Amino acid sequence: MSATSGVIRRDTPPLDRRARPVDVSVLVPARNEAENLPLFVEQAAAMAAASGGVRYEFVIIDDGSTDGSWDVLQLLLSDYPFLKAVRHRTGRGIADALRTGYLHSSGRVLVFYPADLQYKPEDIPRLVEPILSEQSDMVTGYKEGKYEKAFVSGVYNKLSRSLFNVPVRDLNSVKAYRREIMDALPPRPDWHRYMVVMAAAQGYTVSEVAVPLYQRHAGKSKFGIGRIPIGVLDMLAVWFELRFARKPLLLFGMLGAMLFLTGLIVGIGAILWRVFAGEGFRPLIDLVAVCLTVGSVAIATGLIGELMAAQRAELRELRRRVEELSARPGSQPTEIP
Repeated sequence: MSATSGVIRRDTPPLDRRARPVDVSVLVPARNEAENLPLFVEQAAAMAAASGGVRYEFVIIDDGSTDGSWDVLQLLLSDYPFLKAVRHRTGRGIADALRTGYLHSSGRVLVFYPADLQYKPEDIPRLVEPILSEQSDMVTGYKEGKYEKAFVSGVYNKLSRSLFNVPVRDLNSVKAYRREIMDALPPRPDWHRYMVVMAAAQGYTVSEVAVPLYQRHAGKSKFGIGRIPIGVLDMLAVWFELRFARKPLLLFGMLGAMLFLTGLIVGIGAILWRVFAGEGFRPLIDLVAVCLTVGSVAIATGLIGELMAAQRAELRELRRRVEELSARPGSQPTEIP
């Protein structure tokens, strides 16, 4: 067992090097799910045993649990060879948990699946089948059955579909996706809800399958009504990211130019008023000053944004090269929080 930057990892003993590579890695964020984990892993084992030629691994990420979930995982590791366990010392959220699970997984297909047993592991093969058969790059589950917050979820999905024009009905559900999609997504908190949107925007094909939703086996939901305003703000942030992150001057430059043009027209009007009417109108002069000042700030913001966008592109390319080097034979594995 080793610890690095708050991440503790413990895997099962090394598998036979001659064993076939893992096809599907199921990433399971878990926070205070000690009562659910034994049954979840038992059902996962039954699913994996009946999967035919598809080889699964389950990477469970204990996201700062305080109920003994990590101790439960230690007991399960010795009984289930397909199981891996990673731990955050403090809660970091689902997005960070998925990123950590991704870094400790090896499958060419990744699956986001919670540990609360509202979704049964037996439905995982239906999520991954379209990807393994090369029919889709990403598959999201469409919830079937009654569940809490159905109204809020419906409003959220309608807003998302109208804003992003994605061809699925449920964005905030279990998902399966090709491994390379994780490389293309920015590691931002809570943006796991918009994986479908961002993947579709980058040209990946997206489809959906119906997945039954059940009552929680034990424990309490981690999501309350306070998540609604956060979700709305994240939605706007993602929209801005997709529309203007690469060319911020497109937005701020246009805004600055419009304000400058408005200030110019108002200024000419104020001068003509002064010349022909023989009197000045102070509010027009104030409006000219505001338009020119705010326009200058908008253009300057756009230019600074362009510099930041260039740095982001360089960092993205650097990260890609580092991951390529770390993936070469003979390289040493590195734990990243």
